[in-house]
Amino acid sequence: MIRLGLRLALANGREALLRFVLIAVAVALGTGLLLATVAGVLAVDKQLSRGAWMRGAPAAGAPAADPVVWANREDFFAGTSIWRIDVGLKGDHPPAVPGVARLPAPGEYYVTQALHDLIATHPADELGARFPGREAGIIGSGAVPSPDSLVIVVGRTPAEAAAIPRAHELTAVSNEPLAIPAAAMDLVLSVIAGGLLFPLLVFIGTATRLSATRREQRFAAMRLIGATPRQVTQLAAVESGAAAVVGTIAGFALFPALRSAMAAVPLTTERFFPGDISPGPVIAVLIALGVPLGAVAAAAFAMRQVRISPLGVVRQVTPKPPRAWRLIPLVAGLLELAYFIGRRPETSSGQTAAFLPGFLLVMVGLVIAGPWLTMVGARLLARRARRLPALVAARRLADNPQAAFRAVSGVMLALFVVSVATGVIGTMNDERGVHYGELASVTLVQFAAEDGLALELPAVKGVTFAVALPRNPDESMGSPSNLIACAELARIPQYGRCAPGAQYAQIWGNLVGFDRVRSGVGAATVWPTAPVTADQVATLPVDTFVVGLDGDPATTERARTAMVLAFPEYEVPALTDVERGTNSRTQMALFQRLADVIMLFSLPIAGCSLAVSVAAGLADRKRPFSLLRLTGVPLRMLRRVIALESAVPLLAVAVLAAATGFGAAQLFLRAQMDYTLTAPGWPYYALTVLGLAMSLAIIASTLPLLSRMTGPETARNE
Repeated sequence: MIRLGLRLALANGREALLRFVLIAVAVALGTGLLLATVAGVLAVDKQLSRGAWMRGAPAAGAPAADPVVWANREDFFAGTSIWRIDVGLKGDHPPAVPGVARLPAPGEYYVTQALHDLIATHPADELGARFPGREAGIIGSGAVPSPDSLVIVVGRTPAEAAAIPRAHELTAVSNEPLAIPAAAMDLVLSVIAGGLLFPLLVFIGTATRLSATRREQRFAAMRLIGATPRQVTQLAAVESGAAAVVGTIAGFALFPALRSAMAAVPLTTERFFPGDISPGPVIAVLIALGVPLGAVAAAAFAMRQVRISPLGVVRQVTPKPPRAWRLIPLVAGLLELAYFIGRRPETSSGQTAAFLPGFLLVMVGLVIAGPWLTMVGARLLARRARRLPALVAARRLADNPQAAFRAVSGVMLALFVVSVATGVIGTMNDERGVHYGELASVTLVQFAAEDGLALELPAVKGVTFAVALPRNPDESMGSPSNLIACAELARIPQYGRCAPGAQYAQIWGNLVGFDRVRSGVGAATVWPTAPVTADQVATLPVDTFVVGLDGDPATTERARTAMVLAFPEYEVPALTDVERGTNSRTQMALFQRLADVIMLFSLPIAGCSLAVSVAAGLADRKRPFSLLRLTGVPLRMLRRVIALESAVPLLAVAVLAAATGFGAAQLFLRAQMDYTLTAPGWPYYALTVLGLAMSLAIIASTLPLLSRMTGPETARNE
């Protein structure tokens, strides 16, 4: 049977060979993208857990070494975060850490290659002067998340390191990531991986069913002349499995090129190390075996009708239409999310148990309900059809909605995941974000201060003012956090003014406020009067220092360097409000970037699935289309039929998935945070339109096949 199956696949004429090549090419693309998807998800996980040692957590059970005082904190340069670790050694045998030969002594530091390059290419007063001493070496690439990571380990005396807030002493450094963030990240990555893998698996499955109808007819004829069901199944499995094996091998050969492309693109805002982009030997073996076996299983499953009723296949019996019960899981998932509005569990684990099943049920419900919704849409199209292309397309979609939906089910799930992520992340950014306007980028704030620095910083080139702010003794909920002398405020009128006759005013530490409601702060603002005297202000602690900038990025870094040198024990770095807002939204930006990746990859993959389905449909209906052309139906009309059969399910599914995704996001936001969904910005619509346009372009690329496959000779030879 194996030899006969191979002959049917390779030596049964040009059509059989072309079908074999198309299946192999489609499986190769699907396998290569599947490897890249799995490797990318694993690379994100590696990237996020790689620098666990930088937390400075004590390691349980590790051999003890001489104590070291360890202090983690953050610095900034050009809008990018620098992870700074200050260490003070208390002996000659400090604990070992990844990537560093030995923890640095006072006057030494280790840096990543990316930070080394920045220090070497910028003036010392902008960056290098912040780190005392000399460079002792480069931190190994295996110890940092990305080639772009900016990390530095600075040697200090134990007393200097201990003076930094949150400094602690340890004798062994753990390299284990935090369990809770890791679990949360695994959950997010699993959902994202599902959004990418599902369209790929649909694509591979569709590819292995190329010309399935004609093969079913051929095998049904074999059954009618005496072939057993087992023999027919074996022939189908060999024919599909051989093409899938060739395609799988080609897909593995394609993976290195995809890996190089992924390493060059910062999918998570930071590039991957090329070595991290690997599916691993176990997953690689599973894919290498699973894709051909899946193709064999799909072929065997497709032959079930042939085994049961070969005459039914020959006569092209219409499948039973789907029923409305398919809507039950989708409605149940939405009701489950709605149930927790006002009933949110208090614990994180309880919230996960509450919301995750609802989202999963909605995703499964979309896939189950898809064929029924496709059938309903096709019947509506048929009722409104006034021309032949729409009528033929609607009739074919209504006759077999399962097949029509199968090719676009991947895009439905992917677009649902993207819509949920965009709705939730966009709303959280809008509710928790800051919108200060121009003043936010020219005000550098340090939440620590020394009076003498107010006299030194104005000498830094580009600094327009420097002011130290004492703490507000009457600070209460919603009231400004600091005080400012009206004489000083008068020198910077762009930030507002005092009430007539006031000596001191209450003002926010960044001079504009920390709530998005206060975005209108400016020269017309009148700050509330502070009922204090000069003698009382002299006794108040100064906890905030604000520096005005001229807008030049170099000025920002010079002022930041001066403030690092003035406050060597700082805990929170000097930041503009733009940098502070960007830094606080980094993780949400990462999730949004991953959601965008799903959209950009899954929509074209869905288009490829549709293209394969179109090509298969053309091959299966060559003779009917040829007869229609012989009766006078124009070729352009047949092309419209094919375009409508492919584009209508794709566009309908896109609208339904987006609407359901935003609906689920609204239910989650109301239940979890009592927020109202914010409309997505133009990038979401632009990416959606771009992805759909790419999918439609892929479908259009198959239409020229129609003129080649439906000539008069086809009607004679079939």
